[in-house]
Amino acid sequence: RGMGDETPHTITSMKRVRCPKCETYITFDESRYADGQQLVFKCPDCNKQFAIRMGHSALRPRQRDDNPDEQAHSDEYGSIVVIENVFHFKQVLPLRFGDNVIGRRVRGTAINLPVETIDPSVDTRHCIITVTRDKAGDLLYLLRDAPSATGTFVGNTLLRPNERRPIADGTVVSIGATTFILRAAGTPEDD
Repeated sequence: RGMGDETPHTITSMKRVRCPKCETYITFDESRYADGQQLVFKCPDCNKQFAIRMGHSALRPRQRDDNPDEQAHSDEYGSIVVIENVFHFKQVLPLRFGDNVIGRRVRGTAINLPVETIDPSVDTRHCIITVTRDKAGDLLYLLRDAPSATGTFVGNTLLRPNERRPIADGTVVSIGATTFILRAAGTPEDD
């Protein structure tokens, strides 16, 4: 059948569009369509029917491409790398000085590190990473639960209520079924 020959092509040509009503992502193979062709989608979650026209501006960029100025400065205070899994694509979210509220992206929720996911076990306000400086001027990262319904785990250890745990570059944090890794400032990003 030659199915193994098609796999790399299929993976590299997959694109996403977001439902304008509920913001669910729909993934499709863009290589099957020509520029200028109109595609009609029906959202599997809310049944909203919508159309897009193939071409550069019709597809929503990944979150890291939404704010190029912010991405350019992402190394100033570090970032979190949300690991790709069944719920979403890999994402790199830049940290800011002060409180970084992490949670599931939902329209109208005011958080500064929204994770694009449909993972129902991630709260809209799940955990907070506070970026501060110590007496020597070095960056410190403190993690705490927001609080959330499913808890925040560092490695396999659940944070206690009101606990503020220092974390460092490479620390693995799990929120629901989603995992991210802290990348401290000055650490090269893994692609």
